[in-house]
Amino acid sequence: MDGQTDQTAASDEQTDWGPFGRPLFKDASARALSRVGVIDVGSNSVRLVIFDGAARSPAYFYNEKLMCGLGAGLSETGKLNPEGRIRAVAAITRFVALAEGLGIGPLTTVATAAVREASDGPDFRAEVEQKTGLKLWVIDGKEEARLSAQGVLLGWPKSYGLVCDIGGASMELAEVRDGRVGKRVTSPLGPLKLRDIKGGKKGRKAHINEVMDKLHAKMGDQNDRLFLVGGSWRAIARIDMERRGYPLHVLHEYRMTPKQISATVKYIADSDLEDLRARCGISGSRMALVPLASEVLKALIRQFKTKDIAISSYGIREGMLYEQMPERLRTRDPLIEACRFAEDKDARLPGSGRTLYTFIKPLFKALPEHRMRLVKAACLLHDVSWRAHPDYRAEVCFDTATRANLGGLKHGERVYLGLALLHRYRNKAEGTRFDQLSELLPEVDQKQAEVLGKALRFGAMLWMETTEALGELKWRPKKKELHLLLRPEAQRLYGEVADARFRSLCDSLGATPHVRFTKA
Repeated sequence: MDGQTDQTAASDEQTDWGPFGRPLFKDASARALSRVGVIDVGSNSVRLVIFDGAARSPAYFYNEKLMCGLGAGLSETGKLNPEGRIRAVAAITRFVALAEGLGIGPLTTVATAAVREASDGPDFRAEVEQKTGLKLWVIDGKEEARLSAQGVLLGWPKSYGLVCDIGGASMELAEVRDGRVGKRVTSPLGPLKLRDIKGGKKGRKAHINEVMDKLHAKMGDQNDRLFLVGGSWRAIARIDMERRGYPLHVLHEYRMTPKQISATVKYIADSDLEDLRARCGISGSRMALVPLASEVLKALIRQFKTKDIAISSYGIREGMLYEQMPERLRTRDPLIEACRFAEDKDARLPGSGRTLYTFIKPLFKALPEHRMRLVKAACLLHDVSWRAHPDYRAEVCFDTATRANLGGLKHGERVYLGLALLHRYRNKAEGTRFDQLSELLPEVDQKQAEVLGKALRFGAMLWMETTEALGELKWRPKKKELHLLLRPEAQRLYGEVADARFRSLCDSLGATPHVRFTKA
């Protein structure tokens, strides 16, 4: 790149793009990541994931796995499970054919503990290459830990704490801080290997505690958040939801306390596993590993004394995508980037979200930054569901926010965003799916989300331009007055419906409405 191009790019970066920053998903570096296929050959499952969408917060264009159990019996035989090997090769053959049919470029592949430890691992890799042309990248335990930690950073760019990834044959720990991966370590605490430990539950407990002592000696104290990555952890979280009667079945960012986990471990031990499996929608092969994984989790929490525990649906596959991202893309807010992508793809007037944000921002001056990002997100998403039937549009918006693949959102924040978008199309929340999730959002936040939604509902009436708002709001909270100043060209737009929506907004604020048309 020559000096002139460098200068132009720098100038473009500094252009006033308002509160959202310059969009990156249209840049060549981001477009190159718009559709990426990854095959993960694990000790328990083999999976194909094709990522698509906003490069910083990708959607799962295609996601398929087969529970092969490659690592079953590895401790005793030193070889891959013969039946699992046949199933794995067949699965990979299918995945390659699928990727070719979908027009996906070269697949990124990774194989973990079972393949790297088995004596016939090289032979398995040769067989895969001979039948599919695909070369498996076998990584060591520390590299597996690093990639899993990068997957966590995809969802939480500024996260800090301890990442624990459990697979079939191994368990990895990695430290994350300030957007970087620190110390890493691997261990043989995968459930498939624990099956082979002599001495039953007492023997396993002694073995797990011995390994945990060594892990703690290498990693040191880790009193920050614990991020749990892996199918067995997600299964335990799903059971925790069942035990608690938790209303939102979204595993990513699901939080648990040590006390809750202890209760769930006991709940698993006391339950009929087949009945529990059916109620929670967990596969039989996964459920067979859950009791073993729960023993590891209990010891992990006791050893590292973590208080804040979060489930991450992002792991090694997302870490491989993160590996390909330019640094300036990694530091972006995944929520805002995903919302911007959705607006650009689906809104009737892309760009109106930024104008709308500028217009309603005076109502939210007192909000902290973590809440203002939700206001930004709501503005970007306010019109992406316009194709839905009018009778169901509010519900579609709510479902999109609460259940969609959006990174960087706590469960309460999902409900807040969903409620705001629900009020964008409907005055009342009663009788909607919000009733089922209301316990996840304090009443003061429910009221704030209602104000945001009604501000979106009114502001959308004045959206004829995307570069400049046709009016201005002045909020005087002490006097409880909301002033609306409209430019002359907005007079034709400010009809009976617009006035009713403005007054509804004022009612939600407990404010007196004031409307004035300016001369210029």
